[in-house]
Amino acid sequence: MKIHYFEIKQKLPVDLPTAWEFFSSPKNLNAITPEDMNFKIVSGAESRAYAGQIITYRVSPMWGIILNWVTEISQCVEGKYFIDEQRFGPYKFWHHQHHFEETADGVIMTDILHYALPFGWLGELLGNLFIHRKVQHIFDFREKKLLHIFIDGSKSILA
Repeated sequence: MKIHYFEIKQKLPVDLPTAWEFFSSPKNLNAITPEDMNFKIVSGAESRAYAGQIITYRVSPMWGIILNWVTEISQCVEGKYFIDEQRFGPYKFWHHQHHFEETADGVIMTDILHYALPFGWLGELLGNLFIHRKVQHIFDFREKKLLHIFIDGSKSILA
């Protein structure tokens, strides 16, 4: 099994409590996920992130195929980081760390993602053709959306 690694940092012009409030609410995932993925939270988003929280979604990552996805917040230290891990879903393995570091002029948010694709060599082929670009697209979309939310003053969508 090949583990793929993806890391991205984004500077947000907000204080740590504001960033944490936004990202620790699973309800805000809808706002920062590309519309073409038809992302819908099914259950588990009623409270802020905590260790052991199970969240279920429906997602259509490509070709209109709708998949169920179940993640667990496996670790959570308020104001510092949380980790979501796939329990059931489209990946063979998914481990996503969300780190927050306050600076003098905002927050540096770092995402560290390790993932593995299903279906052996076929999954790797699809990864090279589509999936790795889709992962990049999701984070590119999120970066732009967050700038809109936190810079353009559109905080009305904060959950």
